[in-house]
Amino acid sequence: MNWQLSFDLVECWLDKNPDVSGFKRDGKSIFRELALFQDYHGLPLFKNALVDFMAQIRGNKVTFDPNHMVLTAGATSANETLIFCLAEQGDAFLLPTPYYPGFDRDLKWRTGVEIVPIQCTSSNNFRITESALEQAYQDAKRRNLRVKGILVTNPSNPLGTTLSRAEFNLLFDFIEDKETMHLISDEIYSGTVFSSPRFVSVMEILKEMNPNDAAKLWNRVHIVYSLSKDLGLPGFRVGAIYSENDAVVAAATKMSSFGLVSSQTQYLLSAMLGDKKFTKKYLSENQKRLKVRQRMLVTGLQKAGIKCLKSNAGLFCWVDMRHLLCSNTFEAEMELWKKIVYQVGLNISPGSSCHCTEPGWFRLCFANMSQHTLNLAMNRLKNFVAHSTGSDDGGSSSTTLRKSFSNWVFRLSSRDHRAPEER
Repeated sequence: MNWQLSFDLVECWLDKNPDVSGFKRDGKSIFRELALFQDYHGLPLFKNALVDFMAQIRGNKVTFDPNHMVLTAGATSANETLIFCLAEQGDAFLLPTPYYPGFDRDLKWRTGVEIVPIQCTSSNNFRITESALEQAYQDAKRRNLRVKGILVTNPSNPLGTTLSRAEFNLLFDFIEDKETMHLISDEIYSGTVFSSPRFVSVMEILKEMNPNDAAKLWNRVHIVYSLSKDLGLPGFRVGAIYSENDAVVAAATKMSSFGLVSSQTQYLLSAMLGDKKFTKKYLSENQKRLKVRQRMLVTGLQKAGIKCLKSNAGLFCWVDMRHLLCSNTFEAEMELWKKIVYQVGLNISPGSSCHCTEPGWFRLCFANMSQHTLNLAMNRLKNFVAHSTGSDDGGSSSTTLRKSFSNWVFRLSSRDHRAPEER
């Protein structure tokens, strides 16, 4: 979703470094070297560049050891691999709602592991609470599921918010009491934080803890990362697992042979990420653009009488359209979604696809289109709300509205015609 917003910066770098994209070193082709050899552990040059980039995003408050990193074909593969390493068929992971719909596929389909939701609500801006955490754990026990861990996205998809230190401390206390439980922090949006509070990685919290307390947790905390969002390169399929647990790293490394990152991709990106001047400029400029674009979306929605959850990260907003529902049901939510898709021509993600417990919330993306297209989309939505709230004649609003818009559907949610699954 990020490629249209800052991809020009990547293209500019490639134009200035033609030898890299041409697979040359010191003017000589290394295509044969890259094409005929694949290091199953990843190219050391790339892994060093990637861990430095991750540290840079985190303000160099933490560092990462490349020997504890496993490369995967995107975050999807990283999450599934971790679940295979940490759980057995019939075990469960707890996930706070709302969560990325693709987790139902990534975590469950081939592993046989179940997802038990930690039910978060709008009453506290969808923050994780001790009572919700305990309720989820008890729900799993009632289903005879053995809970092997908790998976969180930080920053959150779909909320566009970062986890607080209080939430992390709550999660640490919870898994420390259950000695066999793990915590996975999916941090693929870590470089998209565009306003305060700043991003705080799970590793930074661990580093600040009392050494004796942290020692009990290091082997049970794992990070998933990817370049799909922070660098806008989803087609390159570059993901990573970071863990201080040697057994997890060893098992994940063996499994990574089923989804390796090509040597050519690693070579190109090692040069790009190794250019610290470029990465500094890219992160700064991309965050500025995200902030401007998010403000455009929020302002446009406000003019339409629609509110958003306050966000500070990500490529999307969590939007409250409960007042537009004909009833407080998920059936009414889907009816509203269909109207917005087919009458207004805007494809947004309904909250039910993210397992939200409250009907009427939607995820709208703002980084996958031009400024002109976003303005046009907001005007369409404003007109739709005006019609829906009765400012037109009673019976012909749907027909009139449908005729007033072109057949072009703006994708404010997924990359294809399906609503739920774009990360």
